Amino acid sequence: MPGMYISTLSLRNLRSYRRADIEADQRPVAIWGRNGAGKTNILEAVSLLSPGRGLRRASAADMARRPDAPGWKVAATLHAPDRLHEIETLSEQGAARSVRIDSKTANQIALGRIAQVLWLLPSMDRLWIEGADGRRRFLDRMALSFDAGHAEAALAYDKAMRERNKLIKENVRDTTWYNALEAQMAEAGDKLHQGRLVALDEVRQAQERAETAFPVANLELQQSEGEMPATAEDLREALAESRFRDMASGRALVGPHRTDLYGVYAAKGIPARECSTGEQKALLVSLILANARALADRGGAAPLLLLDEVAAHLDAHRRTALFDEICALGSQAWMTGTGPELFAEFGDRASTLVVSETDGISEVARA
Repeated sequence: MPGMYISTLSLRNLRSYRRADIEADQRPVAIWGRNGAGKTNILEAVSLLSPGRGLRRASAADMARRPDAPGWKVAATLHAPDRLHEIETLSEQGAARSVRIDSKTANQIALGRIAQVLWLLPSMDRLWIEGADGRRRFLDRMALSFDAGHAEAALAYDKAMRERNKLIKENVRDTTWYNALEAQMAEAGDKLHQGRLVALDEVRQAQERAETAFPVANLELQQSEGEMPATAEDLREALAESRFRDMASGRALVGPHRTDLYGVYAAKGIPARECSTGEQKALLVSLILANARALADRGGAAPLLLLDEVAAHLDAHRRTALFDEICALGSQAWMTGTGPELFAEFGDRASTLVVSETDGISEVARA
């Protein structure tokens, strides 16, 4: 089955763009231009077709073109496995972004049910050696691609945990409040944890089935202390038992927010954090491709891939292998680079756009 793809994409007052209208087909899209021209802003626009704050995790207000635009809009025609969808997402006067799907108002979770979007950015190159927060976000984006409801579980868990932390900081002793919030945390937290486990299993199987030039990464979940409770009831009990410790620390010490993603370069048996920069990058590319293959193997379409400056950090052999795998997968990958030579191995298998910038205004055209 061919991958899902975008045939039209329009940007209005987003970042450095006053106006951009892009037409594409099922092929990958290679976008080149000098640094700062506005290439990544196009990828960010595509990322807003999925739930969340986009690939930069920016607020809606920060995405608007400054200083002449109070809001922005992204519109796209998405060809999904079931049907064609017209999607609009926008923000006015700095308000939270709104979504319309096929001319009907929708929430962001609905986006995750019709479009799967995966991305790899230069900022993620340090994923294995920086804090656990980034690895959890990486894992949760992976889980979200398999189940749009994962986002609802994450939001519910974070909301209940924030409210419980507030009680702790205010030294509230009323157990009724704690019982209610801990029940909410337990239910949502168990769903969050189970979604992560499913995602890891799906990606593991996809790696085992694939013939790829990229290294296999063995992944597992680790807790900062102890083990993650096995069931929602176990988690509820663990939270209740941890109240006094939590009051001393000022925050919850038990739950899926204490999970870390541990990776190993399988062929060498080396922890990902100890691998070379090139090996760490290759592991990330491998995981993104495995995630995409797992989604396609589920009987759906290959997802949209957003690969920012990825070609510049791969040697010619791996760059060719990456392009071959993208084309074999049938995925519409939106890729950026500083020059056309980085995409030469694609040949006519990709469409090409060039981005330029003048006086802070970006423009895009066919190369």
